[in-house]
Amino acid sequence: MARKRGTVLLAMSGGVDSSVAAAVLQKRGYEVVGVTMQIWQESHPDPKHGGCCSLGAVEDARRVARRLGIPHYVLNFRRMFADTVIRDFIHEYRRGRTPNPCVQCNRFVKFDALLRKADELGCDYIASGHYARTRFNPHTGRWNLLRAINKAKDQSYVLYMLSQDALKRTLFPLGTMSSKAETRQMARELGLWTADKPDSQEICFVAHVGGYHDFLREVTPDAFQPGEIRDSQGRVLGTHNGIALYTVGQRRRLNMGNTGKPLFVLRILPEENAIVVGTEAELYEREALVSEITWSSIPNLEKPMRVYATVRYNMPTAPATLYPTAKSDMARLVFDQPVRAITPGQIAVFYKGETVVGGGTIQSQYVGEADEETTNRAVKRALQMVQPFLLQEVGG
Repeated sequence: MARKRGTVLLAMSGGVDSSVAAAVLQKRGYEVVGVTMQIWQESHPDPKHGGCCSLGAVEDARRVARRLGIPHYVLNFRRMFADTVIRDFIHEYRRGRTPNPCVQCNRFVKFDALLRKADELGCDYIASGHYARTRFNPHTGRWNLLRAINKAKDQSYVLYMLSQDALKRTLFPLGTMSSKAETRQMARELGLWTADKPDSQEICFVAHVGGYHDFLREVTPDAFQPGEIRDSQGRVLGTHNGIALYTVGQRRRLNMGNTGKPLFVLRILPEENAIVVGTEAELYEREALVSEITWSSIPNLEKPMRVYATVRYNMPTAPATLYPTAKSDMARLVFDQPVRAITPGQIAVFYKGETVVGGGTIQSQYVGEADEETTNRAVKRALQMVQPFLLQEVGG
């Protein structure tokens, strides 16, 4: 195919979104090269339960590429995925925090690694089926990440970490779609196999063992040692079954007997192997310290800024103020009104209107040192749980 507007390396997950993204890019005059990243290996017998990295997903992407007449390749990023996303997932839970593995996958694999592969192949751009938009701001000289037109499907929250280099070379062809129904209808009109394929909801590397608790219990059993459940005054109310079972705001699996009122997890204290519980009202806080911030629409935060912020995926944004700190990648986020369950390890993202200002990781008071030896053993066990051949050195 003759080069038109440029060559795009498109991440094809085997779902309807990336399938339609390929067709839209073609229609806009781009030369599209499809690539499916094998980052893990699920073994569920029913392919409809397969995630974005399953063998079924690879075959679905291949069928779509064949239908559209575009080349399709499969790249093996399993080792990179294990050494970044799974390592972070294990280590964060061991520290009493609640990570977002999809954000880390976007950061280390789906965009950073894809950009490097695009350079190797001589592609001008990369693209994905995410619902978001990009736009160059001539007044600031920066590329901006914007919310999707379809607010119900907007995924700018999980893309906040994209750098200026990534934003200027990334295309999100579904960002202007009005609804998911429109996406599916276009897929049907094109005769694409994935038109009615359900969205993947499960974390890809835990589906084969029944959930993330079972996964963590297999790979890092020392995070499941019993410990004290205390109230906010320090009184012992019961015994928990391991800090990896809990997250801020949780009510289930609290072994305390009849307390007379609903209690929720307020804090996790890994250094003491304890969790602190309290009432619903105690869950609400106004302030969070956010670290490892990627500033998107601005180079850095020099003075207090009014924003709308969210501290978890699909939570409505709320008015707040960002305050700079001594570290350029850290800020104090203060909401106008208290918000529920600000959770260490989760992501806070800040907006000005439709534009992402930046985002980072919600910090906790206690941040333990990395136990690399224990984490290395856990990652190795994770790989062995899936398939022994994954222990082979592989590359993209």
